This record gives sequence, structure tokens and C-alpha cells, in this order.
Amino acid sequence: ELALIFNRMGLDTLEVLQAAGTKWNFLPFRPGLVGGHCIGVDPYYLTHKSQEMGYHPEMILAGRRINDNMGLYVATEVIRLMVKRGMSLPKARILVLGVTFKENCPDVRNTRVVDVVQELKSYGATVDIYDPWADAHVVKHEYGLDILTKPPAAGQYDGIVLAVAHNQFRDMPPDAIHAWGRPDHVLYDIKSLLPADQVDARL
Repeated sequence: ELALIFNRMGLDTLEVLQAAGTKWNFLPFRPGLVGGHCIGVDPYYLTHKSQEMGYHPEMILAGRRINDNMGLYVATEVIRLMVKRGMSLPKARILVLGVTFKENCPDVRNTRVVDVVQELKSYGATVDIYDPWADAHVVKHEYGLDILTKPPAAGQYDGIVLAVAHNQFRDMPPDAIHAWGRPDHVLYDIKSLLPADQVDARL
């Protein structure tokens, strides 16, 4: 929710968190796509039991509602940036880097990256996914999505979404990531892996 507010204020979330981190007891939580088999699911066990006991847990449900809509938010921001550059969405190609629910892990259970992909596709864009950790057969079985099994060729994409902070992406220089894009491409960094001046926007 803070990321949504800071975006409206024209503030960079990571810079705000870094400033807050100068306080000795600050806990460095970062925004992202909350998926997986535990964090995105377990709160509902407690909310279900709470409601059985006659209590409506407003804060927990509000938190889940916000997190469940972050994929839509990210996709909308990417599309907005592309439209501002005059790109034709039905002809646009977008590369999503990462599909697992967290970094350096092959697990795709309840990954919210899929929400971003589906929303981008709903605008007519062609979306490719590259994830060196994910099993292509599992992704196809679970979500009906095909993923690239090797890095894509350079210069193909109007938009790039850096979705999962795998070491393979973390260790790449910004120029190598930008190389996948066409000259006027948009780069959206969900995980704030790259410096702010190397991306068009980040969560």
C-alpha cells in the first residue's frame, strides 16, 4: 500500500525505505507480488476462523485485498508508460523476467507474476516469459503459459518487466537487460534490482 501511495506522491519507494532505514529499529519490508504456498494463503486460515467466531478481521483482509491486486496495478503501470511513448498495444511485445513466486527457487505455486502476464495479454500485447529457474512443463500445466527455455534474442521487446530477483538477473549489468528491448522500450522493475535512473518505473 505504501508503494501505491508513494507512486501518487512522485516518490521512489526504495529511496523512502532507505531513508527510513537510518532509524535503528526499522524493519526493511519491501513491496512486491505476494504469492507462494504460505504468505499469500495462510492469512485466510485465521480470517476464516475469526469469522466463525463472530469477528470480522478487517486489517488482515484489507492487506490481502491490496496484495491480491498488485499484479493488476503493475500491469496497468506498464501499459500506461507504453501508451505515453505512443506504442500500439496490440502489436507490442513484452518480456517478463521471472515467473516463480520468489527468487532463486523453482516453485511456481500461487505465483502472482501470472496476474501481471494475464493483464498485459488482456490489452492485446504479446508476452514472453523467461525464467531460468522455472520448469516449463510445470508452468504450462499449472497456468497454461509457455515460457522461453533460453534467453531471448536482443532488441525484440517494447516492454520489459523485471518480476523476480533471481541471481541470474541480479548479476546482469543494466545494459544487458536493456539489450532485450527495442530502442524506445519501457523497463519496469518490480523488485528494485536496478538503480532508479536505469528504469522507467519500479514498485
